[in-house]
Amino acid sequence: MQIEKYYKSINIKIMETLQKTVNGFKSQDIMDTVGAIQSNPEIAKFKFRARNKWISGGHNRSTIQGFYGGCTEDETRKIPFVFDNSEPPILLGNNEGANPVEFILHGLAGCMTTTMMLHAAANGISVDSVESSLEGDLDVQGFLGLDETVRNGYQNIRVNFKIEGDLTEEERQKLISFTLKSPVFDIVTNKVSVAISLQS
Repeated sequence: MQIEKYYKSINIKIMETLQKTVNGFKSQDIMDTVGAIQSNPEIAKFKFRARNKWISGGHNRSTIQGFYGGCTEDETRKIPFVFDNSEPPILLGNNEGANPVEFILHGLAGCMTTTMMLHAAANGISVDSVESSLEGDLDVQGFLGLDETVRNGYQNIRVNFKIEGDLTEEERQKLISFTLKSPVFDIVTNKVSVAISLQS
């Protein structure tokens, strides 16, 4: 009888843990996703896409909608996301949107934050709030072809996080370490093969 009560209490605790939501993620959803990928690694393979059309000068527009993931084409996005890319006047644009290198900072901040929160939830670390500020150094002499010794892209990027919650210093350091798992962090810190072709 005591053993039955013990196992019943254990099962209740397991169910409570699985139904628990940490940082906006359900523990059960995390377990289900990880379990599905472990049983079929093909589920983990994604193809993300973007389309772009030039409008005028430094102004162009990207649309993002469909992608391939979980062994199927995703159809959950009924309306595409639209992003206008432009430049400030000092870079010969009219501020129709943020410039592409600013979108890189946006993508990096978003991906590092989501990665941190997902891994925090999987480790049972609850966080009250996360904010970040990013700054990148770019010398346009490279981009403009004025100095071949100057890199075209960012030379340095600094990311500063402000994390609030009932956290130990060890947990704070663990949260920062989770950001290194970010796919965009990997993209901007490692070379990625990019194939460029011309449609005939």
